[in-house]
Amino acid sequence: MNNYLIVGLGNPGTEYAGTRHNIGFDVVDAFAAKHGFGFRTERLGEIATGKLKGRSVICLKPGTYMNLSGKAIKYWRDKEQIQNGNILVILDELALPAEKLRLRMSGSSGGHNGLKSIEETLETTEYPRLRFGIGNQYPKGMQVEYVLGRWTETEIPLIKKKVIVATELIETYIFQGIAAAMNQYNKLSITL
Repeated sequence: MNNYLIVGLGNPGTEYAGTRHNIGFDVVDAFAAKHGFGFRTERLGEIATGKLKGRSVICLKPGTYMNLSGKAIKYWRDKEQIQNGNILVILDELALPAEKLRLRMSGSSGGHNGLKSIEETLETTEYPRLRFGIGNQYPKGMQVEYVLGRWTETEIPLIKKKVIVATELIETYIFQGIAAAMNQYNKLSITL
């Protein structure tokens, strides 16, 4: 089946906009905008749909808050009859430096609450995920503030460039498959 669900993880609300934790929303926004898909509020989140070279693509920004992301993903997966291998989840990753993207076919939550929710709700770890490195340049004990903080002026140019690269990665995943996208993008170091 040629149906894809592209999910950006984040938290709804203006207070979270532009934070490191919401980079999944930012990537999905950029991907949807590039292809002329407009978002609308639907059940459990914001949805943008369209066709790309005969493939149906649904972009989802869950409205359930990060810790309940799985609920929205399960609803749209079941409604649209999308295979787990055609769900791509985009999330922030502290363990990766800011110049890195890492695409995997499956894996553990790595302590990420959004992935934990998806794992519990879908009852599997077998779905693709794109980890967007946000670095870990924060003082001890300040992880939450860092993750929920906004990008600094010096970080913004690199992050904007990396969002563009991430949209290209999503296209490669849809048109050429996950193995091709992993080979092309996992080794990249994105610099200005």
